[in-house]
Amino acid sequence: MNSQAPETRPVRGPGASTPASEERRRRNQRRMLLAEQELRLMSALVLLIGLGLFLALPFVLSIGSVVFLPLVTALLLSILLSPLADYLSKLGLPNIVASLGALAVFLAILLASLALILQPAVDLFAQLPAIVDTVGERLSELRDEFAWLAMANEELATLMGNAGTAEVVLATPSLLEEIAFATPSVLLEVLITFLLAFFMIEARVRMRRHLLFDRASFGSSVKAARAMREVQDRVAAYIITVGLINAGVGVVVALGAWALGVDAPIMWGGLAMILNFIPYIGPMAMIALLALFGVGTAETVWIGMIPALAYLGLNALEGNVITPSILGARFTMSPVMILIALSYFTWIWGVPGALLSVPILLTLTAVFDHIGRPNLVGFIFGEPLFRSNLLEGGVDEDQAAPAGLPDRQSA
Repeated sequence: MNSQAPETRPVRGPGASTPASEERRRRNQRRMLLAEQELRLMSALVLLIGLGLFLALPFVLSIGSVVFLPLVTALLLSILLSPLADYLSKLGLPNIVASLGALAVFLAILLASLALILQPAVDLFAQLPAIVDTVGERLSELRDEFAWLAMANEELATLMGNAGTAEVVLATPSLLEEIAFATPSVLLEVLITFLLAFFMIEARVRMRRHLLFDRASFGSSVKAARAMREVQDRVAAYIITVGLINAGVGVVVALGAWALGVDAPIMWGGLAMILNFIPYIGPMAMIALLALFGVGTAETVWIGMIPALAYLGLNALEGNVITPSILGARFTMSPVMILIALSYFTWIWGVPGALLSVPILLTLTAVFDHIGRPNLVGFIFGEPLFRSNLLEGGVDEDQAAPAGLPDRQSA
């Protein structure tokens, strides 16, 4: 009688894997690799398109400044004045009256500020030739004291063999001619700006309703509402807070100018308030103006520099202590980004672009906080340009096995 040995089967431990699970793991790895390569390619295309737009945008915005500058200014005004229009609407005013009232309040403040500045500025402008002559005399006196520097420079030029060069002077239009040519265009742009701002403020309720109820899902509606509210609150709070700080700077400058006996102290306070809206460049221009008129009206150069030095100390205190402590971390922006935005928009639109640069940067920062900021540094080292959960899909698929197949833990 032959006895047959029983068939033995390998016993799989709890950590062993079946051929099906190994094949699924390899398939998910290939899928992850393809998804990563595809995401990397899409990120590279997005980066190239964004870089091209960044380089081409200044020329488009500069050529079409008659259209784009009023549009951007009106958009920022609508963001700034919408909370005031909402408050007036809560008081029972119709929407169109509340929108018009918010715009009227802004116009009243703007015209009052310009009236306090322009009238004394016109009077000082008439004295500008005499002031320039006085500044020339003061500088000639100062140059006589440092004549040895000029002699050393001449000796150095002789040793270097630099010959004299002919100077070519091109005839340019006078200041009055330039103002006369630019006035119609400026008036047209200002009119278009305020009309656009009024219609944007008046349409804010319909836009909110459209963002909330015309989305495909409730989650996207909530995200859109949060993004709009965040942009509006951040930009409006920043402009109002900085405006109050700059108004305080203007009051201090006006009082200081009055105490030092400088002509038109209210004008100097208004100029300090307006120029302080332009980061870095505005205070430097204010220092230069105070130095020019101080040296041109004082008895000596050193006495004339007192107003400029006093403002320099005030600006250092305001920029490094007062403003950061009031604004806090919420409105903290990189000085590099501020300078890039300042030079970028000043290049495109001049002085209006310099005034709008920081609000535009703040608006873009608030928008990118909701839609995702580009990961430029990580992209250089192989990471996706934007943070995405696409690659996590392979992990979820690996963990959630299809029906009828054992998952990794039960294998």
